Amino acid sequence: MGKETLPSAYIEQMKPMLGGDLPAFLYSYDLARTQGLRFNGLKTSPELEKSVISMFDLKPVPWCPSGYYYTEATRPGKHPYHQAGLYYIQEPSAMSAVELLDPQPGETILDLAAAPGGKSTHIASKMNGQGLLISNEIHPERAKILAENVERMGISNALVTCASPDELSRRFLKAFDRIMLDAPCSGEGMFRKDPKALEEWSPSMVDMCAARQRDILDHAYLMLKPGGTMAYSTCTFNRSENEDMMEYFTRSYPDMEIAVMKRLWPHQEDGEGHFVAVLRKKENTDPAEAGKRSRKQQDKGKNKTEQAALRDFEAWSAEELPGFSLPVGTPVLFGESLYLLPSSEPLNISGLKIPRAGLHLAYLKKNRIEPAHALAMTLKPEHAKQHIRLEVDNPQAQSYLRGETLPVDFSLRGWTLVTVDGLPIGWGKASGGQLKNHLPKGLRLF
Repeated sequence: MGKETLPSAYIEQMKPMLGGDLPAFLYSYDLARTQGLRFNGLKTSPELEKSVISMFDLKPVPWCPSGYYYTEATRPGKHPYHQAGLYYIQEPSAMSAVELLDPQPGETILDLAAAPGGKSTHIASKMNGQGLLISNEIHPERAKILAENVERMGISNALVTCASPDELSRRFLKAFDRIMLDAPCSGEGMFRKDPKALEEWSPSMVDMCAARQRDILDHAYLMLKPGGTMAYSTCTFNRSENEDMMEYFTRSYPDMEIAVMKRLWPHQEDGEGHFVAVLRKKENTDPAEAGKRSRKQQDKGKNKTEQAALRDFEAWSAEELPGFSLPVGTPVLFGESLYLLPSSEPLNISGLKIPRAGLHLAYLKKNRIEPAHALAMTLKPEHAKQHIRLEVDNPQAQSYLRGETLPVDFSLRGWTLVTVDGLPIGWGKASGGQLKNHLPKGLRLF
């Protein structure tokens, strides 16, 4: 696209905001869009990063230590490292929001509008498996994509929900230390990337988005603990959805204070543009009110069944994963699927749509345990009794990712972790000199 395709109403909107910078801003639409990736702190190592930086000729993103620019010709999204969760493809400007939110290990954090997962996976990378992350997406199909990305990145402490903001605020009153709200917006920063965003834009759409953002912010406020931090971000440029929205919000809730407000412009930085405001909620004067959370005790009979299922898994794990320790959590059964909910305290999740209830540990088949793909993605090679290391340039790595059976030594029997350069990509089961492929069919390359 080019600046000549921009709506006149959009240009008129930007004139008073940019003044003499308007020509440079409009010229940016004649340039190629920027592309980036962010290394996953749960899986990366200095050696791997150095190798990938060299392989794809990456350049650092100034505002994100784990972020890098790449050129479209290098196509890192097609590389096995991407499927292994070593990095996440993310627009560089968008990396600024979580850096400013500054999540910490051990906290309880909500990503309120999380799909497809760029900011949730960034938050989880900084949490290092400690604490609870609830990643929410109201649209079921997008929530499914979010759950897949959480799994691919090897995140063990995230609960993926599919709920409206009001449904969450009824359950999680003053529950979160930090909230990330990447608000649904008019997407003016998406024009170079997505022609559909340009086609859908109109002044009335800006007004509609602003009204929706006000409603979502009201519910976010209810869920933030006193003393907590919230980051509000958009990928749009108008004031109505950004500065004016923050002015409305702090006027409505005087105990919310703006700590940082930052814009990244596409004519000033290498990126598509982003707005981020970091707000802090004043401490509650009543200690009894701070950190109140709506909870519901689990059914005791059901909990006994789930504890028994967890004991069966632990017995299997002691044999097959001698180097692995279960993270803190509560077992939850969905049919034959055993999950570990990333919280030692009961959560009020009854009736919620949950695409991913924490870490999927296993399928409990009749008289046997079948480990889940999600479990494989959280492991390290040294956790497993048996693992196969494939080098990234070994044709067998692509064969495995296509779902094919691999030849193995006849001495290898049973569940085997398959890795690429030490990064887990799934399970296989060895017998008679062959490794039966257990990569889920939906993840196979065709």
